[in-house]
Amino acid sequence: MLALRLARGSHPVVLLRRLAVAAAAAGTGFLLLSTVGHAAGHPSAADQSLVRLLWCAAPLAATAQFAVSCARTDPAARLQRGMAAAGLGPLRLTLLATASTALTCLLGVLLALLAFLRLRGDLGGPGSPASLGIDSALLGAGHPVPLAGALLLLATVPLTAAVATAVALRPRNENGSRETAARPRTTPPSGLPWGIALAAAGLAIEAYTSPGPHAPGGLLPLPGRLIGSPPGVLAGWALSAFGLVLAGPGLVHLCGRLLCAGRPGALRLLSGRVLQEESHRLGRPLGVLCAVGSAAYAAVKVYEASPARPFGPLTAVGAAVVLACVTASALTAALESRTARAHTTAALRRLGASASVLHRAAALRGLALVLVLAPLTWTVAEMATLPLVH
Repeated sequence: MLALRLARGSHPVVLLRRLAVAAAAAGTGFLLLSTVGHAAGHPSAADQSLVRLLWCAAPLAATAQFAVSCARTDPAARLQRGMAAAGLGPLRLTLLATASTALTCLLGVLLALLAFLRLRGDLGGPGSPASLGIDSALLGAGHPVPLAGALLLLATVPLTAAVATAVALRPRNENGSRETAARPRTTPPSGLPWGIALAAAGLAIEAYTSPGPHAPGGLLPLPGRLIGSPPGVLAGWALSAFGLVLAGPGLVHLCGRLLCAGRPGALRLLSGRVLQEESHRLGRPLGVLCAVGSAAYAAVKVYEASPARPFGPLTAVGAAVVLACVTASALTAALESRTARAHTTAALRRLGASASVLHRAAALRGLALVLVLAPLTWTVAEMATLPLVH
């Protein structure tokens, strides 16, 4: 009940973020339901239904990451003056954020269930999946869907998001506080060589196990393409993506060191120090964004090599959910970083720094990140597609 009261009285921007989480949960829930419908309509193609279900892990993980990012920036989840006296300590605030995340995702999956049943024609009216470009066979129209299995799959979305939120926001010190300033941190360049090594190993595994475009089980439409491909292709992509995520904080820290190299002026020094300080907060979301961007580019290149098999509507829904979630997570992390630097920014303004200087420093940080991360993402994507399209 408290979570509902706080949601009702939240700032419009906070409500907008929660609606975005609900929309992501709805997209993921619809994809999960489509796998149930496909399994009900094609009982002899259990392997394809299983692959479709496995591919739902990507939007599910992206939705959970986005939910965690929004929970971090939710003012209701922060320890404020007077909350401890009212019985809302760090542990209860974590439980409150977990409940809010679960309720938001639950709203999304219920909307997905209504849309799924409406398109199948199970709500009394005629379904219209063709008007949205969705083949009715993909939803198993005309075949009974096991309600218990569908509800069980839908429950994984709010459950996964709630567990991820609870783990990310759990109190970490003896007093139950989430403050981690006194806890020693590992140096971000230490993860950079491991991340690059994992990305290179993933590309090597993919090149070694790829059947090529003319071999049996080669270029098929995703996710069916990977049914006939060796497991090493998918394993190589996953390993390369994990390498980019692991290297994210180190890459952001490297951008900051490059800005501070030589004899930097005040603008470069300020931008570089901020990137080095915020590398832990910005690195992971940006690493995930780079991994998803490289995977999306590689998928487009592979589809271009097989123009007779275009993107399907469900593939488009999954790609949209993943891209939207990881982009929004990166932007939310940037907003969290800005909020964490509020006292430093106020001190700089008191010392005479103008707003234009702070804006130029922010633009310089963004430019440095783009100049370092964009070529790396493109290189990994190009190398990942070489074994598949040549």
